[in-house]
Amino acid sequence: MSQVLNIHAENPQLRLIKQAVEIIKDSGIMIYPTDSAYALGCRIGNKAGLQKISRIRQFDSKHNFTLVCRDLSEIALYARIDNSAYRLLKAYTPGAYTFILRATSEVPRLLMHPKRKTIGIRIPDHPVVEALLRELDEPILSSTLIMPGEENPPYEINDIKDDLGHAVDLIIDSGFCGLEATTVVDLVDGSPRLLRAGKADATPFQN
Repeated sequence: MSQVLNIHAENPQLRLIKQAVEIIKDSGIMIYPTDSAYALGCRIGNKAGLQKISRIRQFDSKHNFTLVCRDLSEIALYARIDNSAYRLLKAYTPGAYTFILRATSEVPRLLMHPKRKTIGIRIPDHPVVEALLRELDEPILSSTLIMPGEENPPYEINDIKDDLGHAVDLIIDSGFCGLEATTVVDLVDGSPRLLRAGKADATPFQN
C-alpha cells in the first residue's frame, strides 16, 4: 500500500514535503494535489514510473505527457519558446493551463509525442506543488488523474486512496483541490489552438 502524507494545502509542512521528495527521488510515483485536480507524478527520468502512470491511465503511444515546472526559465530548458509563446506563458502562468510546445533535447524521447516531438508544460498555482518543486529541484513528470472510461478526475480523496492505494507509492492528501482537468492549449504552430476546455478560462484561446 502507498504511504499517505496529510500536507496542508496552504501552508505545506516542510518536513512532510522533504519526506515526499525522498519517495519521488527513490523512483516512487505519487498522487498529488494541483490547482485543477489531483494528478499522477514522478521524476522526469523515472522510466518505470512513466510506464506505471501509462498503465493506470491506459494511454496510447500518442499521449502528450506534461512537465510541471517552477517558472518560465525552467520551461525554456525543456521546450522551444518563441516570443509570442513567451508572452502567453507569462500572462497565463501560474494557472490551470497545460501548453503544448516543441520539446528540446533535454526531454527524454519516451516523454515526447512520437511524431510531433512535443511536450506539455504546466506551472500550477498551488502551494504544495510549489514546495515539492523547490525541494525536488527539477520538473515533475505529470498527468491529471482521470481513470479509464471517465471524463473527469475523481475529487474524493478517500475514493482515490481506496482505488489506487495499491498502485502508487505516495498519496499526498491536501483535501479537495478541484474536479476539472486543465485547459490545454497547443502553441506549436505559433497561433494558439484550444485542444481542451478545462478549469482555466478557455475564452482567450477560442477561435
